[in-house]
This record gives sequence, C-alpha cells and structure tokens, in this order.
Amino acid sequence: MAAGYFGVDAEAIKKLTQRHREELESNGMTVLRGEALVGFERDIMSLSNKSYPQALRSNLTLLSRRAVLNIAMLLRDSDVARRVRVHLLDVEASARAEPGVLERYVTELAATTAARVACEVVESRIDARLRPHTDVIGALSVKVTNVECAVAGVQDALAGVRQELAELRAERWIRLYRRRCR
Repeated sequence: MAAGYFGVDAEAIKKLTQRHREELESNGMTVLRGEALVGFERDIMSLSNKSYPQALRSNLTLLSRRAVLNIAMLLRDSDVARRVRVHLLDVEASARAEPGVLERYVTELAATTAARVACEVVESRIDARLRPHTDVIGALSVKVTNVECAVAGVQDALAGVRQELAELRAERWIRLYRRRCR
C-alpha cells in the first residue's frame, strides 16, 4: 500500500525498510509474524464482516502515520514523497511563524545557554590572557618581599653602625675631655 501511495515499486519500499529498519521502527513500523499475525488477520476479518480468502504470508509490515511520513522523507524518486516533504516543511515554517509555549521555552533556553557558553568562553579567554600577567605579578611580589627583607637587613646593619659610631664619638669626646682636663 505504501508503494502504491508513493507511486514507486514495492521493492523500493522493501529496500528502504531494510536499510532504515531501526529508524522506521522507532517511528511506528511494526512487523507481525506468527501468532501476532494470525491474531491480527482474525481481528481484521471480524471487523470487516466479509469473508475473503487471504494469501498465506509469513509476515506483515504495518506502518504508522509517522512511519509513512518518515518513508516520505527517505524516498528520493517519488513525486508524492516530494510533495509530502514540501508540506512538512510548510507546516514547520508556519509553526515557527506562530511560536507556542514550547517554542518560546526552547528559544529562551537556547538564548540562555548561548549566553552562558559565551560568558564561559570570554572568562576562559580572560583567564588565559591574565595568567602570564598573574605569574609576573606573583614573581614581582616575591622579589619585592626579598628586597624588603634585604632593606630591613641593611637598616639593621646601619643601626648597628650608627650605634658603633655613636660609641666611637662618645669615646673620642671622653678622650678629648680627659686630655683637656689634664
């Protein structure tokens, strides 16, 4: 039925379902075999109120509406599939023209995420640019501390020299005074 709808050979649909089985199954394609197939055919016969002979088959592939749309997106050489794709694109475009709550949420989430990522990028770039300067400032801080320690040592030494000079002067004055007093 899908091949007839899309105007392609049944073999094209079979190959497409083989190549994209997992994707189509996730979109509602089901293959009935064994007891499931027998039960399905029995239910269909009871609903139709008609009795007609069915060909014996080992399996039956059922396609949901979503799986049929998925096939339309995968088929290349079908005018019907092309028109279905155009319709899907038009529906998507009109949905974007009138954004609903979900679309606004997704848009806001995307904007927030983009802003956070941008901030992280800027922050990492600033960190990368400041890292060499931070290292230099750290090295300069160590050198300044070393200079301060050296200056403190020199100041202590100068204080000692001043003390010695003061003592020498005092001794010299004492000697001069004693000489005069004699």
